[in-house]
Amino acid sequence: MPAARLALILVLVLPALRAETWSLDRAVATALERNPDARAARARVDGAQALVEQAQSAWLPQLSVSSRYTDTNSPMMAFGSILNQRAFNFGLDFNHPGRIDNLNATGTVGYNLYAGGRATAGRNAARAGAEAAALDLQAAHHRLAVEVVRAALNLRTARAAVATVESGVEAYAATVANARARYDAGQLLKADLLGLEVQLAQTREQLSSARHGAALAARAFAFVLGLEPDGQPIELVADDPALARLSLPDTTDFSRRPELRGILARVRAAEAMVEAARGAHRPTVNAFASYQYDQGWQTDRHGDSWMAGVAVDLNVFDGGQTRGKVRQSTAELAEVREYARKAELGISLEVEQARLAHADAAERLSVSDRAVDQAAEGAALSRARFEKGALLAADLIGAETRLLEARLRRTAAEADERLALVELRRALGLDPLPAS
Repeated sequence: MPAARLALILVLVLPALRAETWSLDRAVATALERNPDARAARARVDGAQALVEQAQSAWLPQLSVSSRYTDTNSPMMAFGSILNQRAFNFGLDFNHPGRIDNLNATGTVGYNLYAGGRATAGRNAARAGAEAAALDLQAAHHRLAVEVVRAALNLRTARAAVATVESGVEAYAATVANARARYDAGQLLKADLLGLEVQLAQTREQLSSARHGAALAARAFAFVLGLEPDGQPIELVADDPALARLSLPDTTDFSRRPELRGILARVRAAEAMVEAARGAHRPTVNAFASYQYDQGWQTDRHGDSWMAGVAVDLNVFDGGQTRGKVRQSTAELAEVREYARKAELGISLEVEQARLAHADAAERLSVSDRAVDQAAEGAALSRARFEKGALLAADLIGAETRLLEARLRRTAAEADERLALVELRRALGLDPLPAS
């Protein structure tokens, strides 16, 4: 391939394949902006705020304007148009007024003076619903932050597993090379050499699976962030400061948990709906005023008029419909209160589970650290003894396998401890990743 064409290909391809480095702070911010769950939660908040605006309209006057043109010879409609146009005369034949047209324009203003408390209750319910939606958004953000941390730690663990298995492959390859030299010198049985070569092949197979797992973990990380698959490599910050900022909470109080506060807001909304249902037993008082203008071309006359007043409506008997709505809303309130009690009990259990899970993860991490040190020292001694011919190949394979497994467990334990701490913070209603 000509050098110029190769250089052009490199210029075009390498920028597209350049890995993008992600910190947890940036990843969480991207997920909150682009993840479909976060966007859906924001849409629900917008919908709840729209309900508040609708409820607030009860305290504003209602203005309507209408207009229509009619042409008729109906005695009743024609006579009414003639009166509105100020065109009446005593020579008019009421039975045959003739063809009369009319252009009417009317403006009406209405204002509710009293609605039996239903308007206030509706506004309170809408505000409580908006508060619940905002808390649901906060809860969704917390859950999404945990998922981002989980995906990042899974990716970090998968790639660490690849590196660990690669080191195992290198160690087995060096051991096989040494064993082959000893076999050629007549110092090792062929069965031992074949055993080491089989173990090397199995470790390479394990490496292939680890690499595929790392590739899948990278795709899952992009999915959580709401990124479209574009084939661009993903890299994580080596020593992420967000993980270093994580600290064990010094409280077990979960009263700030957004899910709990959200269900309590829904209880207030249900209480307001009970009051709104009871308001149907009370009268409704409305003030109104209207102005209208009528123009007729058949009579060549026009006129205007106005009307104002107060209307009082009282539902004396509706066949038990209001009583049924009150009963229904009261039952719904009782149901929501039980959901709130269930949520409190469930969150209390979740906090205890998260606390115990973190304690277990921290203990496993401590144990795995010691296990890696012990396995590394044992493997080093086994290699030295094998090189001197004082150790069987099967024993060396066992030592190398124990070291590889110990390193993998240590990598997983480290990720589990950080994730368990993030889960504990979310369970208590704290930000899963504290701000810098």
